[in-house]
Amino acid sequence: MRFVGWVFSSLALLAIVGAVAAFGLMQYFSRDLPDYAQLADYEPPITTRLHAADGRLMEEYAVENRIFVPIGAIPDHVIQAFVSAEDQHFNDHPGVDVVGIARAAVTNLRNLGTGQRPVGASTITQQVAKNFLLTNEVSITRKARESLLELRIEETMSTDEILELYLTQIYLGRGAYGVAAASLAYFGKPLADLTVAEAAYIAGLPKAPNNYNPVTRTEAALARRAYVLGRMREDGAITAETAAEAGEAPLEVVGRDPAEVVEADYFAEEVRRELQDIYGDEQLYEGGLSVRTTMDPGMQAIVDRVLREGLLDYDRRHGWRGPVATLESFDDWPGRLAAIEKPDDAGDWRMAAVLDVDAERALIGFVDKSRGVIPMSELDWARPWREEQRVGGAPDSADDVLTLGDVVLVEPVRGAVPVAPAEGEEPQPVYALRQVPDIEGAMVVMDPHTGRVLAMRGGWSFAESEFNRATQALRQPGSAIKPFVYMTALDHGYTPSTIILDSPVAVDQGEGLELWRPKNYSGDTLGPVPMRVGIEKSRNLMTVRILLEIGLEPVKQTTETFGVYDDMDLLYSMALGAGETTPLRLTAAYGKLVNGGRAIFPTFIDRIQNRRGETIFRHDDRTCQECAGVDWSGQATPVLPDDRERIADPVSVYQTVSMMRGVVQRGTAARLARLGIPLAGKTGTTNDGKDSWFVGFTPDLVAGVFVGFDQPRTLGPRETGSSVAAPIFGAFMEQAVDPAQVPPFRIPPGVSLVRIDPATGALAPPGTPGGIWEAYRPGTEPTSTTSVAGTGPERGGESFGGGSGETQGTGGLY
Repeated sequence: MRFVGWVFSSLALLAIVGAVAAFGLMQYFSRDLPDYAQLADYEPPITTRLHAADGRLMEEYAVENRIFVPIGAIPDHVIQAFVSAEDQHFNDHPGVDVVGIARAAVTNLRNLGTGQRPVGASTITQQVAKNFLLTNEVSITRKARESLLELRIEETMSTDEILELYLTQIYLGRGAYGVAAASLAYFGKPLADLTVAEAAYIAGLPKAPNNYNPVTRTEAALARRAYVLGRMREDGAITAETAAEAGEAPLEVVGRDPAEVVEADYFAEEVRRELQDIYGDEQLYEGGLSVRTTMDPGMQAIVDRVLREGLLDYDRRHGWRGPVATLESFDDWPGRLAAIEKPDDAGDWRMAAVLDVDAERALIGFVDKSRGVIPMSELDWARPWREEQRVGGAPDSADDVLTLGDVVLVEPVRGAVPVAPAEGEEPQPVYALRQVPDIEGAMVVMDPHTGRVLAMRGGWSFAESEFNRATQALRQPGSAIKPFVYMTALDHGYTPSTIILDSPVAVDQGEGLELWRPKNYSGDTLGPVPMRVGIEKSRNLMTVRILLEIGLEPVKQTTETFGVYDDMDLLYSMALGAGETTPLRLTAAYGKLVNGGRAIFPTFIDRIQNRRGETIFRHDDRTCQECAGVDWSGQATPVLPDDRERIADPVSVYQTVSMMRGVVQRGTAARLARLGIPLAGKTGTTNDGKDSWFVGFTPDLVAGVFVGFDQPRTLGPRETGSSVAAPIFGAFMEQAVDPAQVPPFRIPPGVSLVRIDPATGALAPPGTPGGIWEAYRPGTEPTSTTSVAGTGPERGGESFGGGSGETQGTGGLY
């Protein structure tokens, strides 16, 4: 009995010592152990994605390319592929797979002395602990700490929560973190569309993605996929037939379909800056925001095309500035050509060296030693460039433009028949000579009823300059400001038929200053004509007389109310376009004209959702009481409340729009009348021709175009808003708008339409050719075919006091 008691006491003592030792080891390995409870609230860095209005991807911003997908949205066969490959007993063990550990121990004993890396028995829970809370150190200490964390994680989190963390966090190669990003990176498709074969391949990547690169290590990748398929078959996740079929499937890496991605660099950068300002860098690059922008991909593509073509057209009118570089010799000319850096803003154009040239063509060569021909028909624009936007005579032959060794930019001529460089030689592809425009520009397209920016381009090339001239460039609007001056006059008793004297005027600028004597762009005068003519023909002298009559304060209020300026100086030149604004602001101001004088605010974003899909921002925050719980079949479309602020008299606004239609029909933008689209707008050219504008609209679309040099200088003789900016606007409208789908301009209540002679402002007798319908307030209509509706200031030629010694400049008069 004493012996039995001794044995029992010894065992008890050993148990106590073992327990104390185990407790001590647990305490030792638990020192500074990371807080596993943080995983319950862990939010991994997620990619922020910008989408166009139609849902296509625009841009992604991330520290790690990761897309969050909740476990409930991940297909079962994807989950099972990872469980089978990484942790077959995941649903059964408490975080530590004892069977797996034993199997790994046997394998490692067999591999003793072979030099092979010891295999592990890591469970998915262990990998979560390692990836989130520990290091990749290979040691008993790390494994012990990892095991303790596993047990605690299993107690704290459900299996679904652990899987969600694992499948979102893990790195799978090709810059992709998590299964959703990997699905796009390898197969160009969302998780829901992955086949069993594709899921099995991705599930085989966690251990060493680079070892199973499907392009460079195809055999290893196929073998790894076969292993995962075999494990899935063993687990009963797939049938033998499915495993065999998936094993025979080709392993093809497919990039994202280009049709699913929209390029709009200037637009995306504008949105990125706005997000950064509102949410900060952490939310922008790690917050997983889903941003639905207002950008219409179809309109954006047209804007990109017509603006670049317009800048090219202007640049070609002003001659050839010379080659990019010149080869020093023809020894190894392909190597010398390759050493010359292609300009960042050259886009898809190719660099070529001139290998031979005569009167009819130039033979060119490329880095790959292929050849091409530039015929004289593609060189006849290249007049020699002179200072101050002047050019020399048209070239008579190709060797007037190019010389041997010139390095030039070229573009293939689509549809051109190949040309033989010389008799008996093989025909070569035809190329056009190109040069990067020295001119810059911007274009904005908006919905005038909501303020949604549908398309925007801020310059020739984002790669060369991220400066967005649509939103960041402050330029003088010139005569494009005049509609707001004329609308102010309409608010002060004028009508479109009011006679205003178009004759010389001098303004007293104050004591000690010379008289200000503005002029019309054409230098001539028309005498007494209706106010409508002043805006249609952009007559500076008529505008000055209006300003002298109504004063600057009302015009200041109008321009600030419409958002053209923030604080207009009380100078006559400011009211004639010498102030500074941006293309976005001026386009939005015109949008407030066409929508009847309602306030709108330009926006690039429709909606923002956080990583959980919750909407945290919506541009249109109106509520529709009639929309909820409605059976839409047979129901009338509900009417949303219009909560836009009324900022101007709708009658004055419509009269202004009507006169701006005359700009297109008979005035400075008459070249647009051929489009057959209901259009209105205004040209703008500043003093010395440094800024060129056209802003115009249909009843439901407004677009603004600006063209000018970044360092302002003259655009050259006869280069005005009519010749430079208006053609770009017209090309856009021609491609973006179906004339049959454009409604007429909407007429507000309180407008009386009378048919008049636009040249005199008098009633047009029946049958009078050229008569138009003019808009009046009731009671102000003309009553005679010979008289006119009121008169404005007719004090031709005398001086007017400027008041308070205001200094008047001459900027923006044209």
